[in-house]
Amino acid sequence: MPFLNNLQRWADERPDDTAVVVAGKRLSWAELRDAAQAAAGSGTAPVTVLAQPNSTRFAVDFAAAVAGDRECAVLDPTWPEALQDEIVRRLGGRVDPVPGSAGPELMDGDPAASFLIGLTSGTTSVPKAFTRSRRSWQQSFDASMEFFRLGQDDKTLAPGPLAASLNLYALAECLYAGSEFHTLESFDVGDVHAAIAHDGITRLVLVPTMLRLLSERGLLGCVDASGVRTIICAGSKLDARTLEAARRWAPHATIFEYYGASELSFVSGAGLPAGAPFAAGSTAIGRPFPGVEVRILDDSGAELPDGTPGNISVQSGMVSNGYLWGDDGQALRCFDGWFTVGDQGYLSDGVLHILGRRADMIITAGKNVYPHEVELALSSVPGVASAIAAGMDDDLRGQRVVAGIVPSHGGVTATQLKTGLEDVLAKDKRPLQYYALDELPVTDRGKVSRRLLLDWIAARDSRVRHLV
Repeated sequence: MPFLNNLQRWADERPDDTAVVVAGKRLSWAELRDAAQAAAGSGTAPVTVLAQPNSTRFAVDFAAAVAGDRECAVLDPTWPEALQDEIVRRLGGRVDPVPGSAGPELMDGDPAASFLIGLTSGTTSVPKAFTRSRRSWQQSFDASMEFFRLGQDDKTLAPGPLAASLNLYALAECLYAGSEFHTLESFDVGDVHAAIAHDGITRLVLVPTMLRLLSERGLLGCVDASGVRTIICAGSKLDARTLEAARRWAPHATIFEYYGASELSFVSGAGLPAGAPFAAGSTAIGRPFPGVEVRILDDSGAELPDGTPGNISVQSGMVSNGYLWGDDGQALRCFDGWFTVGDQGYLSDGVLHILGRRADMIITAGKNVYPHEVELALSSVPGVASAIAAGMDDDLRGQRVVAGIVPSHGGVTATQLKTGLEDVLAKDKRPLQYYALDELPVTDRGKVSRRLLLDWIAARDSRVRHLV
């Protein structure tokens, strides 16, 4: 069961309390329940495709789309029309409308049945599609509510697009927990600050690039975030500058970061309480989530000892059902019940360390280099606000490591960066070229893009300057 049975409960017990707020527009629990029931009763297709911007209507339609035994596919409305049409066409064989039949009750269907068709982000090619069972999300809700200590008195703000899994999950988790959920029509720093100041937000769910903007501008503008108790970040590792700014801006917040994947759900995480010391440049990403077991396996499925890098592999009830299309046999692999998406890491005394995606790995002169390691090391160098590393084609080495840095203040030279890395990164992993960036290259969802960095360098983009 994902969340509809609980939605009915909250609508009965607390009909006039606020359930969802989008850009100031409010739905109570009873209003959300009644609108979703009406929407569920007006349709008959077992698969619903949603491609909508953030709105209260999205929350209504999403709830209706998973009623009974229905399935829902959520598409990014900014994807090209041709791409959206192709996804709808591929789902068409699964849609079997029955004219004149009544829609389902607004209740959860079979826990083992699929209710969500997830799509990996794509812009030029058709993204992979995988399915999730209702039971997998219920177990995820129970785990995340325990881990992040979500309560009914919380007010969660997830300012990103609801088409992104991070924010869609936050919406559904709040509906399951009976906790108030807020979002915006689109991300805007001023609007987020206004919501925090005026709506009593206690909990933020967002990516690190958003957190940095909100924290640094919030400090400059004296925006009070002392009422924020919880900050949950995912998508990339928190760098020292972002973490420091967030702790100054929201001094009472426990800051969580976690590792997971769309196909695996939650894997591991850690919370940094207010005032606790932190180690900059660490690859550690906490201990396994409740209900999750983690092992590091080699490519044959053999378990590796502590400290040895390999495939991060999990056993849990939160793993997806697999792919509808796009499965190349490598994206989600199973070793005798242990699942991996190919992310590389190692365990040390029960703590998981992330090295990065196998696909991001740079092979230079026969050595394997994970950009994540390079980025964390660079972020610990004085004068570096944030960093990104990538592998550039090289006739001699195969690839060479290059790095882009956003200076924290003033200027920084390549010599300073090289010196700063001498004691924190092995020589064969250090970048051969450095670039100063006006900003990090990020996708429209706020995720840092190494591919975009290489494109900027190749195009001599004005946001990039070669450091010597």
